[in-house]
Amino acid sequence: MTRRDAPVSPPVVLAIAGSDSGGGAGIQADLKTIEAGGAFGTTAVTSVTAQNTTGVERTHVLPAEEIDAQCEAVVSDFDVAAVKTGMLATADVVELVTDRVRATAAPAVVDPVMVAASGDRLLASEAEGAYAALIAEATLVTPNADEAAVLTGIDPESEAEAREAGERLVETGADAALVTGGHVASGDSEDVVDVLVTGDSVEAFRHPRVDTEATHGSGCTLSSAIATRLARGDDLVDAVASGIDLLARAVRYNLDVGEGPGAVHHAVELRDRAARDDTAEAVEGVVRAFVDRNVGPLVPEVGTNVAGATPYAERPDETAAVEGRITRTRSGAEPNRGVRFGASTHVARLLVAARERDPDLRYAVNLRYDDAVASALAGLDGPVAEFDPADDRADSVEWGIGAVFDAVDGTPAAVVDRGSYGNEPIAFVLARTPDALVDRTLAVLDAVEAEE
Repeated sequence: MTRRDAPVSPPVVLAIAGSDSGGGAGIQADLKTIEAGGAFGTTAVTSVTAQNTTGVERTHVLPAEEIDAQCEAVVSDFDVAAVKTGMLATADVVELVTDRVRATAAPAVVDPVMVAASGDRLLASEAEGAYAALIAEATLVTPNADEAAVLTGIDPESEAEAREAGERLVETGADAALVTGGHVASGDSEDVVDVLVTGDSVEAFRHPRVDTEATHGSGCTLSSAIATRLARGDDLVDAVASGIDLLARAVRYNLDVGEGPGAVHHAVELRDRAARDDTAEAVEGVVRAFVDRNVGPLVPEVGTNVAGATPYAERPDETAAVEGRITRTRSGAEPNRGVRFGASTHVARLLVAARERDPDLRYAVNLRYDDAVASALAGLDGPVAEFDPADDRADSVEWGIGAVFDAVDGTPAAVVDRGSYGNEPIAFVLARTPDALVDRTLAVLDAVEAEE
């Protein structure tokens, strides 16, 4: 029997940019990001570069008529819902793309690519002036600090200067400007600040700076992610916020490829979503193992929870846990309800905080803590660390975990909170795999039962 087709109709994004043979930036980054974001990517290639993670070796700009032919082929057939521009290389190409953007009603995100992350120049100096007309047609222009300096004459080294540069770009005709913060300081903070300026508002987005040089493709990924969100119907501020969140995660979980610093992970959010079912199933497997073995003797008064983080989890709601926890009953340890994402607060927060120091950590469980458990924890295959109750900052899980990791050599197998007035002592067992979490917890149980 012939099967009936079931077509889908994703929004279409047109990326007009250069090709990166290394796959981390340019058209390649655009297509990966667009497809991962739920849209259909089309392209008009402006130039062909021979480059990799270490630098750009050669660049060949296509004739303007060939670029125009690609644009015409796309817009004559597809209902383009958003356009994003990247490497345009020469004044002739900038002018051609300006005409194309002017002729479409779709929102346009202009990434004024001038220099590669490696430092290689990707825009002829005489083409800089041609950008004014393209920016005037833009829904959003997304310069980094160096590009903003070229376009506005303002070298933004602070949030206030980034705002001033953004305002100047809006004054030239852009609906909005996002001055990205890879090079912009945020006062005394280690945060990266991105400043969005529109005709009637200014908004700053902050996120912690990631200690890495693997930022190849960051500008392309950000602008493509925003264009994809606009194509899907998001308003500008929401599209920008989503794009910035994606890029922060893409930089942290970067792709370790090539001999150079590597590239950002364009499909990181898609990969994270794809891992949710497996993560929830792994937590369910841990719970079954605990029920079968009856870990009741280790369950504290507040109950036990098992948390499992997706491989790219950044927030507690990206961890799966037992809703209502595991409690002691007459028939043994039993979960109150099933496993869902966002079901845990304290264990999830501790696990996410621990992942800041060891991103390979995926699983955690909280257990009662007393002398017998303390003796059992000492036999685990890793160090045991403690929160310092004397430090008034130890009530912050995020700060406390950092201090805990600093106090031991390597990743702790368990972390102990001796409690305080009104709070019972708790031990947290950490692991990189569900099997390791089960093995460590049952080793503690065996040792405790052997002492009784």
